[in-house]
Amino acid sequence: MKLNLKKPIVFFDLETTGINVSTDRIVEICYIKVMPNGNELSRTMRINPEMSIPKEASDVHGITNDDVKDCPAFKEVAREIAKDFEGCDIAGFNSNRFDVPMLAEEFLRAGVDIDLSRHKAVDVQVIYHKLEQRTLSAAYKFYCGGELVDAHSALADTRATYEILMAQLDKYPDILKNDIEFLSDYSSFTRNVDYAGRMVYDDAGREIFNFGRYKGMLVSEVLQRDPGYYGWMMNGDFPLNTKQKLTEIRLRSIKG
Repeated sequence: MKLNLKKPIVFFDLETTGINVSTDRIVEICYIKVMPNGNELSRTMRINPEMSIPKEASDVHGITNDDVKDCPAFKEVAREIAKDFEGCDIAGFNSNRFDVPMLAEEFLRAGVDIDLSRHKAVDVQVIYHKLEQRTLSAAYKFYCGGELVDAHSALADTRATYEILMAQLDKYPDILKNDIEFLSDYSSFTRNVDYAGRMVYDDAGREIFNFGRYKGMLVSEVLQRDPGYYGWMMNGDFPLNTKQKLTEIRLRSIKG
């Protein structure tokens, strides 16, 4: 199976200090950039997270503080990574819920202007869960007939994700289309405004809050009715991406 691509697609995987998008950091990124002609560019980078890696995280991915102490910080390589992602669709395993939000947050901290929400995103895990409901290692065995060696190394996970997607297209030709726009829509569970899902689109395509006392209410109306709520969120422990989207809505409301 060869992916039907209109533009390059980047399969990527992150290893991190933890699972909190707001406070944790990337320690390794691997990506495989697949061109429409089938050519591939593969790259793996260790990243100094500028914080201590908890033992619990090291036990999962095997990366310790000593392994990254001499590696560049994300802000030092952010523009280089963004250049490789620019103009590409993106794909991963559980990427819509974790890897994409985490990477977007790191780009914002580094001051790099790349809006990943404008990229078509394919989450291979969502396709798998909709059709079979398993884990990455089980998915690799199920679709590709092999054992996933070095699970939780970014390179192995990224390569496995790419291979699984191609195998899924072979296995479900009557359900899946070899088209990134279709796969992006199919692998999306939510209609999030921000990656964390603090705001979502309602059936009419309007932004509403998805948490707290204003859950279900229009964001623009809440900001007009309770201006202090904007300040509370901006000063709170919310992801930078959430604050960015909230500010965009506020500015649009003011101009409107």
